[in-house]
Amino acid sequence: MKKIYFTVTNELVYDQRMIRICSTLARQNYEVVLVGRQFKGAAPLQHHPFQQVRLPGRFTKGKLLYIEFNIRLFLYLLFKKMDALCAIDLDTILPCYWVSRVKGIPRIYDAHELFCEMKEVRNRERIYRFWKKIERFAVPRFKLGYTVNLPIAQEFKKMYSVDYAIIRNIAVLNDQELQPAKTGTFLLYQGAVNEGRSFETLIPAMQYIDVPLVIYGDGNFMQEAKRLVEKYSVSNKVIFKGKVSPEALKKITPSATIGITLFDREGMSNYYSLANRFFDYIHAGVPQLCADYPAYREINAQFEVAVLISDLSAENIAEQTRSLLSDTALYEKLRQNCLAARAVYNWQHEEKKLIEFYNDLLQ
Repeated sequence: MKKIYFTVTNELVYDQRMIRICSTLARQNYEVVLVGRQFKGAAPLQHHPFQQVRLPGRFTKGKLLYIEFNIRLFLYLLFKKMDALCAIDLDTILPCYWVSRVKGIPRIYDAHELFCEMKEVRNRERIYRFWKKIERFAVPRFKLGYTVNLPIAQEFKKMYSVDYAIIRNIAVLNDQELQPAKTGTFLLYQGAVNEGRSFETLIPAMQYIDVPLVIYGDGNFMQEAKRLVEKYSVSNKVIFKGKVSPEALKKITPSATIGITLFDREGMSNYYSLANRFFDYIHAGVPQLCADYPAYREINAQFEVAVLISDLSAENIAEQTRSLLSDTALYEKLRQNCLAARAVYNWQHEEKKLIEFYNDLLQ
């Protein structure tokens, strides 16, 4: 049985993409190990058909966190037997490169995004230079890889002459009927509460919207988001729920009225994004307000599941939200289109490309 290691810096419990990928490969009789970080107060690991490992660490933020974790990850991987090694994003790529060189095994790069073009990286010159040096060194040496959409694959091709496959972040199709218990009208944001997610205009927009915004997630913008809530006096309208498990979230999402998938235009990573939650809302039958960027525009042209907006001002977010809430005909049209789209865009279809990728590599 071929053994594959995957490496992340994320909290394993909440990483839906990696749970899907690792579960698919485990069902194909690969021995799969997902390695991540041990977070303080982390929820217990859930049962999956693959092995999960959390590496402890002393540091919890900043450059020292990444340096320590990369050293620990290198030493951990160095003494493990494996047939292939996959780095998830740039923050674990160096240990995977050196271990794969030592062991003489295939190395794969799974690029969820254009890491150096994220707003929180791009806007900090020293941090940007640090990660860009790593990217320029490592990515050309990872000839095998995949990413989430064509625009990002084209950027990697242009920058580093690598031909990466496309495996999108798509939810697993659940054949059960969507009959959620509606507990009221509310907007839903689920996912990382990070820089670049348009909270600077989404939260002020809540001054002009008469239904609450419920946020499930955490991230590097959480404290600033809470300060914005206080600044604009919308604490009665913006509710922070924190992180919940993917299984719990699947039960919550269908009860939402409108999903939110917004990204700042600043940063090429945002512009070329294809977020997990975009498909999560589709699979839950929930119309959404979404940034008018290429990957979303392409899918929305085939199945109109969202109201796409290019003007991300607070006033326009509020206007478009109110319009969708009041236009019952459009809302029902989008909801029905979600149910049609999920039959086409689902992990059961997408995983076939993943299986083919690893079968070609290892069998």
